[in-house]
Amino acid sequence: MSESEIDAVVFDVLGTLVDEPAGIRAGIRAGMRALAPSLDAPGIERLLSLWQQHIEGEQRRVLDGARPYLASDALDREAARLVADAAGVDDSAAVAAMALAGRRLPPWPDTVAGLARLAERFPLIGLSNASRTALLGLNAHAGLRWHQALSAEDARTYKPDPAVYRLAVTVSGRPPERLVMVAAHAWDLRAAQGLGLRTAYVSRPVGDPPTSADRFDLYADDLADLADQLDKADGLSG
Repeated sequence: MSESEIDAVVFDVLGTLVDEPAGIRAGIRAGMRALAPSLDAPGIERLLSLWQQHIEGEQRRVLDGARPYLASDALDREAARLVADAAGVDDSAAVAAMALAGRRLPPWPDTVAGLARLAERFPLIGLSNASRTALLGLNAHAGLRWHQALSAEDARTYKPDPAVYRLAVTVSGRPPERLVMVAAHAWDLRAAQGLGLRTAYVSRPVGDPPTSADRFDLYADDLADLADQLDKADGLSG
């Protein structure tokens, strides 16, 4: 795959460009610090797991048609309430503060520089399950720079529903095979692949690694490696 075959790069955000578990963990720790001082590190991890399981489960229910679409903000509020209840905390202010943790996720060390480098050559499109409002706050906090940031909220569903990936295809105005989807989640790339997009897997500690059956166009250690591979492919094509 050469640079000349790509008209835009589409990025997953949560997990691929930002460390979602670290940000949620920090939000839980801050929210519980004064109200549950006996909560230790393993306890924080249990609450984080409860949060993640709720978000994943409710998004799956939306995808399965078992629940009407609800934006990520509302799911985060539900998760924060569950976490507070599990910790024996009854404080609406603490719940409200924790619910905003998804807007304060730290970028991976290579993210900001990697996006800047790739943006010199390609239009960059962020494509996230985060709501429009959450995505705005997240982009600002993590220092993410886009030419366009798209939320699954515009499709009223969640990835891996094909309707979400069509948002990027529509905005780009180009055929799907002229776009490359970058993600740390193999399930995300499989869904994009099913719609005809090129795919690039980027390894992250919290990602979903490819299986032996997956066949993605590129495999990269980080965004610098991804940019290097695109540079090399372009040189070979020339």
